[in-house]
Amino acid sequence: MRNLLNKLTKRNLIFQIAVVSALTLTFSSCEKEAIAPGSDDAALKKGRAMSAAAPAPSDQSIAAIAIEAGFSELVEALGYVDAELDAGLVDLFLDGTDQYTVFAPTNDAFEALYEAQGIEDISDLPADLVLDILFYHVTEGRRASNSVVPPRGVRTIETLLGETFNVKPDLSIEAIGNTANIKAADISASNGIIHIIDAVILPIE
Repeated sequence: MRNLLNKLTKRNLIFQIAVVSALTLTFSSCEKEAIAPGSDDAALKKGRAMSAAAPAPSDQSIAAIAIEAGFSELVEALGYVDAELDAGLVDLFLDGTDQYTVFAPTNDAFEALYEAQGIEDISDLPADLVLDILFYHVTEGRRASNSVVPPRGVRTIETLLGETFNVKPDLSIEAIGNTANIKAADISASNGIIHIIDAVILPIE
């Protein structure tokens, strides 16, 4: 984790401040059930995003955005499996060039998981289980909301875990073990796209 933070400090701080300010406004709007800039709330709920294609890559990586925007529980989970399993996820999402779409749970989503499981921290779960959970939140490629949320029926998302979950037009997600909702969409990173969700989706019942 210290290595990850050291890498970030070498980046352009002025640019980071600008990005963080924009993201803060975006994430604050999530509390009001809004959709991130780049997507229209009413259109998205009907399964139609404003953009016809994925937004252009930004200059910030997925991991950098997650750290700077305060997704501390998600970042801690990445660091935990890296430390325990040498999974390489931090480097993958910080400096990797392959494109991924991440369904990122909020800190509140992780806290709800801890409460439901009767634990205090992500490290109270087995590292291999946490790795599976993280992989269940990622799919390959840059998938904007228009290729995630269907106009009708359901859209099946194939994850890095090899398991799937379904997305409905009302922005709800049906996972193997629980449900979630997309709260903000189409946050562009240099190596993918982030959609914010309100629960940690589980690949086990």
